[in-house]
Amino acid sequence: MATLDWIILVLFLITLIGIVYWVVKHEKDDTSDYFLSGRSETWLAVGAAIFAANIGSEHLVGLAGAGAESGMAMAHWEMQGWMILILGWVFVPFYAHSKVFTMPEFLLRRFNKNASSTLSLITLISYVLTKVSVTAFTGGIFLQSVMGIDFWTGAIGLVLLTGIFTVLGGMKGIMRISVIQAPILILGAITILILGLLKLGDGSVVAGWAEMVHFTGDKMHLFHAKGDPLYDKFPGVSVIIGASIIGFWYWCTDQHIVQRALAAKNLNHARKGTIFAGFLKLLPVFMFLIPGMVAAALKAKGVAGFDFDSNDKAYGTMVSSLLPMGVKGIVVVGFVAALMTSLAAHFNSSATLFTIDFYKHYKPEASEHQLVWIGRLATISVVVLGLIWIPIMKGLGDVLYEYLQNVQSLIAPAIAAVFIMGVFSRRITPKAGEWGLIIGFLIGMFRLVIMIFKPAAFQWLLDINWLHFCIFLFVFTMFIMIVISFFTPPAPEEQIRNLTYRSQTPEQMKEIRESWNAWDVVTSLVVVGLCVAFYIIFW
Repeated sequence: MATLDWIILVLFLITLIGIVYWVVKHEKDDTSDYFLSGRSETWLAVGAAIFAANIGSEHLVGLAGAGAESGMAMAHWEMQGWMILILGWVFVPFYAHSKVFTMPEFLLRRFNKNASSTLSLITLISYVLTKVSVTAFTGGIFLQSVMGIDFWTGAIGLVLLTGIFTVLGGMKGIMRISVIQAPILILGAITILILGLLKLGDGSVVAGWAEMVHFTGDKMHLFHAKGDPLYDKFPGVSVIIGASIIGFWYWCTDQHIVQRALAAKNLNHARKGTIFAGFLKLLPVFMFLIPGMVAAALKAKGVAGFDFDSNDKAYGTMVSSLLPMGVKGIVVVGFVAALMTSLAAHFNSSATLFTIDFYKHYKPEASEHQLVWIGRLATISVVVLGLIWIPIMKGLGDVLYEYLQNVQSLIAPAIAAVFIMGVFSRRITPKAGEWGLIIGFLIGMFRLVIMIFKPAAFQWLLDINWLHFCIFLFVFTMFIMIVISFFTPPAPEEQIRNLTYRSQTPEQMKEIRESWNAWDVVTSLVVVGLCVAFYIIFW
């Protein structure tokens, strides 16, 4: 990076200080303001925050690396704008009417305390071991490949800077930086794609695309038949079913995504925010996955500067080799902001889970001031635990994004099944929700242990494709819940009122109907149509 690029980065840090100062000066000392931005955000901020919370270093590093490694295969996990619509149209009304801060709090009301505590524990563990650590780890790789910063300096500096920002700025600070960061990130990434294609095509974008397609070959397709080298990893149409299960867990039930929608001022802004996020979610394939494929083609062509030794360095190489002075600084600012926003989202969500679902439960008399400070201490704890875990993350394989989806395929099925059955069936009992979540999670963790230690006696379990196992675990958890419901008492009618399909009051149904209009329907259909078009083109 040139001097001008560093000056731009310093100006960005000054802007961060300004945002924190503004938030601290105007914040209210209460949990709604700190954790949910006072439920006052517009659709623009909500949509940008959902998108920003999703785009982390696992995209800049992992998704681009997956593109370089396996082509379009991982696009199933990115072409999920339609899934965000399900959050806004179907699930946000249930969450909003129950007035919850967290997803475990929703399970507490729908099922029981054990179900709530189990989900809190699962989520906190997954954040520390896969979200925070992986984001810091891959962030270190990105900063090293783009700015020449030592890996550990970059990783630790990113975590500490984001931790301080989250502790002081809370959700309001995260929402503000999201609005600033999103357009820079999108424009910068599209610029990199175009420059990469120009470089590959010797000055022609069309020729560059043709050369990339020729180099990638069968990897340009989303689905792979038996006999294809990628079939063992991504078997046929099973990939879209497995990706949808993981996608539903992530977009409709995961705390760090749903929390942004709950920060909206009303249902109308929450829904419009998810529609906006649905449009934005169409972009990462073109922002990161395809540039990774372009980087692999440039490396194969022998272009100077593209001699990266790991596919996870593909995107950083694109940034450092293709962008001119000044523009590089602006784009790096957008990417650093993206890393911070994603990491801050997990920090803030972890603090929310611990404060609301654990501390407040055992200290119901705690004041709003105490709860906010406990949230800050919880954030610091997650920062420390994330740093401790980073050395272990250095032992991961080359294709980090595939690893993340593999691990998430063990966590997602049980949670997805519990939420779907809990909302759409009044007959599912509290004990069924509790034990469905526990049994499904334990089965997933058992396979994870087998993956780590690889005992010969359980090789048959590892031979089951990870996506097939994900589908099985989802269906099995639902089956377990149905069976248990036959032998355990149902929840009282007053407990499930407003929390399940067809149990909402006429006033709430009227509020939902008045919260959308024809434009919301039309724009949602456009998102779905674009997703379908993508599948048709790259089938």
